[in-house]
Amino acid sequence: MKKLVLVCTMMLTAVVSMGKDIKTVVVTTQPQMHCENCEKKIKGNLRFEKGVKQIECDIPSQRVTITYDADKTKSDAIIKSFEKFGYKASEVKAEEQKETKTKK
Repeated sequence: MKKLVLVCTMMLTAVVSMGKDIKTVVVTTQPQMHCENCEKKIKGNLRFEKGVKQIECDIPSQRVTITYDADKTKSDAIIKSFEKFGYKASEVKAEEQKETKTKK
C-alpha cells in the first residue's frame, strides 16, 4: 500500500511540474476586421503558428484575443505573424481593455 501511495505521489508531482505557461495577448488589426471572412482569414492563418492555443475574434470591438503557450512562442512573434497574411497588429494595453469592458 505504501508503494502505491508513493508512486501516486510521484506521478502527481511530475504532472504538476509539467504545467504550461499559458498567456494571453489582445491585439487590434489594421486593416480592421469588418466581416466573418476577415475573422476566418485571421483564425485560419494564426492557428498554424507555433504555441497558439486559442483565437477569439470580436468584430464589433475590433479585438483579437490569442491564448498561447509562452514556453513555445512570444507575443511579439504572434504579432509579427499577422504580416504574413496582410495585416498589421498592435497590442491592446490592459488599460484600453478595461475601458472597452466598462463601455459594454
